[in-house]
Amino acid sequence: MATSQLRAIGAFARNARLSQRAFTTSARQLEAAVTKSTTETVPAAADESKSIEINQAPNRAGVWSRSQKPRAVAMTGPRFEQTDFTVQPQAQAAIELIHKQPVRWTHDRMVACDGGGGASGHPRIFINTDKAEIASCNYCGIPYANEHHRKHLESLPQTSYPLQ
Repeated sequence: MATSQLRAIGAFARNARLSQRAFTTSARQLEAAVTKSTTETVPAAADESKSIEINQAPNRAGVWSRSQKPRAVAMTGPRFEQTDFTVQPQAQAAIELIHKQPVRWTHDRMVACDGGGGASGHPRIFINTDKAEIASCNYCGIPYANEHHRKHLESLPQTSYPLQ
């Protein structure tokens, strides 16, 4: 081989060793760093009589972003103030409405429900009506029951859905 080629190979090997050395850490260096950090930082004893002020987050003294507002200022304004509760949605309003739906009687052991189909529906699921109970759809809550169990369901003192 020519001398220039040998020099190029030697320079490449030296650069590779330097780059490896710059980014590797030996176990001994890691142990030294861990022992140094554990001996230097000792947590201070907390004074139980003083009240502790909680800031933005337990590990942050203040805000950590230029666009972030302090907590006292952030949760104010018309978005977070609901003073007129008559215009707000009622709690469990949909559940009360779906429990007014009459039971849909069927002679089939399996019923497919798609919520009315189309864009306003939901994915088609299959509901088992073998048991002597009212089975409801997991998506829309429409109740289904097998006609075979009608006498038993009508003999119950109360059901969660009207049996019309």
